[in-house]
Amino acid sequence: MTSATTYYQTNIDTDITYLKGVGPQRGRALKQFGIENTGQLLYHFPRRYLDRTNIKKINQVKIGEEAVLIGKVESFGLKQAGRRRFFQLNMDDSYGYLSCVWFNGISWISDKFQIGDNIAVFGKIEFRNGFQIIHPEFDILEEGEDPVNTGKILPQYASTAGLKSVGLDSRGFRKIINIALELVSSQIIDYFTPPFREEEELYSLMDALLQIHNPTDAHHLQSAVYRLKYDEHFFLQLLMALKKMKRDDQRGRVFSKRGEYEKLIFDQLDFSLTSAQIQVLKDIRNDLGSTTPMNRLIQGDVGSGKTIVAILAAAIVVSHGSQVAVMAPTEILAEQHFKSFELFCKPAEMKIALLTGNLKKGEREEIYNGLQNGHIQMVVGTHALIQEGVSFQDLGMIIVDEQHRFGVEQRKALIDKGYSPEVLALTATPIPRTLAFTIHGDMQISIIDELPKNRLPVITKVVEPSRMEKVYDFMRKEMDAGRQCFVIFPIIEESETRDWKAADTGFKHLSTSVFQNYQLGYIHGKMKKEERDEQMAAMADNHIQCLVATTVVEVGIDIPNSTVMVIENAERFGLTQLHQLRGRIGRGSHQSYCILVKHGDSPESVHRLQVMESTTDGFKISDEDLKLRGPGEFFGKKQHGYIKSKIANFTEDGAIIRQTRKRAFDLVANDPNLQLERNQKIKEQFIENYRHMLEFVNIN
Repeated sequence: MTSATTYYQTNIDTDITYLKGVGPQRGRALKQFGIENTGQLLYHFPRRYLDRTNIKKINQVKIGEEAVLIGKVESFGLKQAGRRRFFQLNMDDSYGYLSCVWFNGISWISDKFQIGDNIAVFGKIEFRNGFQIIHPEFDILEEGEDPVNTGKILPQYASTAGLKSVGLDSRGFRKIINIALELVSSQIIDYFTPPFREEEELYSLMDALLQIHNPTDAHHLQSAVYRLKYDEHFFLQLLMALKKMKRDDQRGRVFSKRGEYEKLIFDQLDFSLTSAQIQVLKDIRNDLGSTTPMNRLIQGDVGSGKTIVAILAAAIVVSHGSQVAVMAPTEILAEQHFKSFELFCKPAEMKIALLTGNLKKGEREEIYNGLQNGHIQMVVGTHALIQEGVSFQDLGMIIVDEQHRFGVEQRKALIDKGYSPEVLALTATPIPRTLAFTIHGDMQISIIDELPKNRLPVITKVVEPSRMEKVYDFMRKEMDAGRQCFVIFPIIEESETRDWKAADTGFKHLSTSVFQNYQLGYIHGKMKKEERDEQMAAMADNHIQCLVATTVVEVGIDIPNSTVMVIENAERFGLTQLHQLRGRIGRGSHQSYCILVKHGDSPESVHRLQVMESTTDGFKISDEDLKLRGPGEFFGKKQHGYIKSKIANFTEDGAIIRQTRKRAFDLVANDPNLQLERNQKIKEQFIENYRHMLEFVNIN
């Protein structure tokens, strides 16, 4: 195919190799990057913009202002000031000199630059023996461009080493994207009608794509970004609306009475429910009394009492003669739930079983038979519950713990084992409201935002390793008073590639030296179940005063007598994980303390630990975690295949999410199957976006 032929035959589905300016070598590199055709290239959005319409010369800057400056790298290297090391780069723009300084975690930046590089930096101007920016944002510019006189807002594209090696840095991307825009502009079909765009104040799709890659000015760029964000959020909310409609159209059974089991359990509780728990139970009872199957998520911080609410809800269903299945993501959590359900349900003498993957064949077959003939009224388990051999006599409710750790297909596989069963999901990972609309937009949401009355907030402190002797003295005092401690390590064994504290060597050191006069235990994820159970039972019975562990104790561990948790290499953990670990203490009536031992000090890790020190509010922590990691990492990418954001920002787009949610739900209310002519293009695009989700909606 000649280049001329390629030029005239290009369309949005054209293999990227045959786009003018690409060719076989670049085509292979782009495909490895996930860009298969011309249309996908147009959705390779800039990662940031360099506003060259407002660039300052170094001799024009003022102390305290934020500025963009462009110049050449004159020198760089590691420096030492007292005990503090830092990386310093000096640049020159022919009008003056500027130093850029990075403290903390500096290994990542030490190989970024070469002498003579053209760079653009952005940050707050300070003056210390000359103009300086601390921790500036920066871009290394391409050769051959006039960096100062372009007078444009210039897009900067994400580019791997493989792409750069074939000339696809920001400059290369701009060139081929502009060719693509010119060739396919007439083929970009907008799925929103002109009246729709006018009502929502949206750019046309073509204008948005043009302006996102070649912004005329800041206003046009802002409008383009809004339109493209709107698209992502709208179709995701449309998926939520269609899923909810399909669920609402189903007819289930009515579980209207509390029943004898629920009353027996409730009457034997040795504590009072909080107001929040009582309200959530009212929500659940209203759901159970409706012909529409329940589809509710309970959000509650660690220790807020979600489990007893789930037990009471399950008892109502069992009282009507139906069965309940409780699915947890790990064996440890399933075992903990089984113990809790068994303990609380003892007054009602309910038949409860535990089904996990490590059962012997005979034990597994016995449970299979008990579920099939109805003898087992409730089963707690892992993914083993969705195996082909598991069938129920009458599955009336499923309870899914930490449901974001299961794929939608896995949850559906369990639902399909019953006839429109009630669905109750639990999570101790508080989800920011805007993200809850996105992740769980098809569910009703209840929040338990109140801790039991006897709980005291955990006091959290960040400490340097040099203060560990004082920490150990404090732990001894707590253990001497009859209370218990945890020490958490990030890994089991020492690693040559990671300078992290390890549990194996930590346990040996603590048990033979630091706490040689105390009873220590040790568990990690690779231990045999019997050994782990033995250690946990000893901890629960207060035969172990200090338990050394890895993150295997993150969930499902309830030791009310434990008051101290020390987390080594705390900077290596995510915020949500730190919060979950901290939730293992503070579950009794004594004041508890979480001590975060900081061995590294990158800016991001310092910020995370400061957040942990400043609040015990899980919702505030989840907000910060989401900002730092994004929704894919926050939940685990494989669990949420339908969140593939290219431009949407779930922490900043609250207003857009609310608007698109309203519009999508209104559209489905007025045209449930998207059959109206004005919605045909929306329907086609929805099917294109969510082909893998069509079994969950009434669209074909």
